[in-house]
Amino acid sequence: MTEAFTIRQAVRADAATIFQFIQRIAAYEKMSDELEGDAAAVERTLFDEGQAECVLAEENGEPVGFALYFFNYSTFKTKHGLYLEDLFVNPEKRGKGYGKALLLYLAGLAHERGCGRMEWCCLDWNQPSIDFYKSLGATPMSEWTTYRLDEGQLARYAKQQG
Repeated sequence: MTEAFTIRQAVRADAATIFQFIQRIAAYEKMSDELEGDAAAVERTLFDEGQAECVLAEENGEPVGFALYFFNYSTFKTKHGLYLEDLFVNPEKRGKGYGKALLLYLAGLAHERGCGRMEWCCLDWNQPSIDFYKSLGATPMSEWTTYRLDEGQLARYAKQQG
């Protein structure tokens, strides 16, 4: 890592930069066709509604990566946890320790805020990330399966309730 590397909390003026990172991670994960929204939606949901938080990794003042996260609640721990939604470092900046620095920054933040755990998901085919997470001592939760209802399903079930 260079001495000019910093991590800082994102601010409203960073909404376009955050959305650019979201576009890059969507492309990396081969999911660009699922990407919706824009920088204005990022600004509204993060900075007006407080739905999530974001930190930016910078090298010489230029954004090179980001981590977007929010706090959830564990009934078994009876305390909140930090959920890492996305972590991304630009490909040309990988291998410098920036991803590790972002992850450790969030682990420290989770500890500071009294979280019982920190969790995230990783695509099964993303072996470089899997290896990276395991090298840090992260435990894969292979006995759990993620389920999802999409926006259309939510709308349909809401109509059934009303």
